[in-house]
Amino acid sequence: MSASSAERGEAPVLTLTVVGCSGSASGPGSPASCYLVQATAGGAVYSLVLDLGPGAFGPLTRHVAAAEVDAIGFSHLHADHCGDFGSFHVAAHYGPGAPFRAELLGPAGTAARLGRMYEVDLADVDDFAARWPAREWQPEQRLGPLTVRTVRVRHPVEAYAVRVELAGRSLVYTGDTAWCEPLVELATGADVLLCEAGHPTGVAATPGVHLTPAEAAELARRAGVGTLVLTHVSPWFDAGAFRAEAEQLLGREVLLARPGVRLAVGGHR
Repeated sequence: MSASSAERGEAPVLTLTVVGCSGSASGPGSPASCYLVQATAGGAVYSLVLDLGPGAFGPLTRHVAAAEVDAIGFSHLHADHCGDFGSFHVAAHYGPGAPFRAELLGPAGTAARLGRMYEVDLADVDDFAARWPAREWQPEQRLGPLTVRTVRVRHPVEAYAVRVELAGRSLVYTGDTAWCEPLVELATGADVLLCEAGHPTGVAATPGVHLTPAEAAELARRAGVGTLVLTHVSPWFDAGAFRAEAEQLLGREVLLARPGVRLAVGGHR
């Protein structure tokens, strides 16, 4: 956690910065999934990275030095959500401030999965996992000043939605999921809902994989969230059309995740 004297003594602040938002793969305009959540409290900044997909590490360091990342949480272990951790690993060994660590959280088997992706030879997988032990997501955990709650969601692999809370402010990130009722409870009353919209409405899809823009709008409505932010739109889909559809159904403004967008969480309602 890095100190910030300019903000010392001020009320706690929670922010979301979109690093990468391209769904299923990196795209020409964005890395794959990566979101920086920062809490300023007690004169210090705590930095939590949610997912670290392909192409995200470099842009992430525009917003926070790698050595100042306190924790990285993986919603699930599909490559488009964790594939650039190898770059973080290299920086932790050889980059500015090295050697350094960040706490890792994710589904069961996170450390081994990351090791297999980085693998040079078979022995390295165990060494890598030992270097980067990962805690399994629990229904609730404390990370620095943050309270972080999770629910298991509906996806082909073990996957979680994440709710981050600080001093009455709250952000919910769905990760990748099809519709499931636990999402509604987790998202209830959230100031910001960062919601995947990975599949077009009305088009046949593999069941149990992604939400549509219509479902994202319905989730925001039922949960009574403050701001809906659509993300994880694949580069071959029209993100603007997805946003327009969600706005029409929700009856109010919907934001579209873009790299570099930074939002203050809370204080707007």
